Amino acid sequence: MLLDFTKVEKIFIVTGKTDLRKGIDGLARIIQQDYALDVYEDALFLFCSNRCDRFKLLYWNKDVFFLGYKRIENGRLQWPRKKEEVRQLSVQ
Repeated sequence: MLLDFTKVEKIFIVTGKTDLRKGIDGLARIIQQDYALDVYEDALFLFCSNRCDRFKLLYWNKDVFFLGYKRIENGRLQWPRKKEEVRQLSVQ
């Protein structure tokens, strides 16, 4: 299954530290309960670990969830920790 994330309507960065031991159900619960968002819309949700060197993405693709995991070997992400730090994502 190939997914083209360039056509996703919305991308959400989930601020703060997320326990990446959580699976699909745990991450979906965060989206629904903490942010009151619909996990089934055409959106990509990004979660970051405490160490800022790995992240997960959650995406609903019509009838299945896709859960992706990325670990960065060199460097760290500049991840917003508070809702006030969130910046709009651009095409760049």
